[in-house]
Amino acid sequence: MIAIHRKFHSIDGVFRAFTGLRVLVAGDVMLDSYVWGDVQRISPEAPVPVVQIRRREKRAGGAGNVAMNIASLGATPVLVSLTGKDDAGNALQKILADRGMETGGILRSGNRHTSVKERIISGPQHLLRVDEESIKNLDDKENKSLLGRIEKFLPSCHLVICEDYDKGLFGNENISAIIHMAHQQGIPVAVDPKRKNFREYRNADLFKPNFSEIKDGMKAELDKGDIRKLKQEVKSLVKKLSLGSVLVTLSEYGIYYGSPAQSIYIKAHKREIADVSGAGDTVISIAGLCLAMGLPPRFTAALSNLGGGLVCEQQGVVPVDREHLAREAKREKLDTLLK
Repeated sequence: MIAIHRKFHSIDGVFRAFTGLRVLVAGDVMLDSYVWGDVQRISPEAPVPVVQIRRREKRAGGAGNVAMNIASLGATPVLVSLTGKDDAGNALQKILADRGMETGGILRSGNRHTSVKERIISGPQHLLRVDEESIKNLDDKENKSLLGRIEKFLPSCHLVICEDYDKGLFGNENISAIIHMAHQQGIPVAVDPKRKNFREYRNADLFKPNFSEIKDGMKAELDKGDIRKLKQEVKSLVKKLSLGSVLVTLSEYGIYYGSPAQSIYIKAHKREIADVSGAGDTVISIAGLCLAMGLPPRFTAALSNLGGGLVCEQQGVVPVDREHLAREAKREKLDTLLK
């Protein structure tokens, strides 16, 4: 399905068009588990706080959170991934099904654990995170099944998002195949990379690293505030990987967009930051939808920057609120960037 390209004149028009998009999200999924409690004393057994649990909560993380963001923005996600045949995998399936998402693209394997990140939180304080996961690469059978699912769902989609968390789903044996399959059908590919496969995503249409990822991936001495030097590194990256564009998230410094045609820097909005977890998932979701619709790069960067900041005001990994984002976009007069 070829991407939508038409002229939009209003924020409402853009958000209405989001609802017509179908997005294949391929990537590492994980279960984000939260233990919320109160600390009133130190343990007599060791100098650590004793947490009195008030509640527990489980959320979809990684590529699952990208799918949640896509759905929250009004589009339809098709999640393709791999989990273990375990309780965490069952919990993740239920979270997605309860949200009304299609789960037929999720493969289950008895050879690996579902990735779980358990966070222990007291008030505004993040006390501890405990991870359980498998990070080994897919075996040949798993990889063949993954590509088969992508091939099955791809014709009905307007966009592919590759959400790489270095958990083993992606490798050079499937990355080029996914991008090639999408481009054969005229479907753009947006990538949220991590370090291991940073240089494997050749020919992607949109590449969205954060600052530390581009610094490590390019082996460059960079400072967040040095936009001139960042521009040089992005230009080099675009050329080396034959990328359509690069969108770099700079946390408190904002966002930078670079392509062969232009360079755009947008400062961050002042926010009361509660938690930066999941902000990149929101940015790639918004930027990907804008890419699929052929929206102007400056609007894409500005809306993505705005959405990434909004989710940082909430604790834990959460998808962006569509109505809140639309109101903020109107308040910031982002419709003027559509012209």
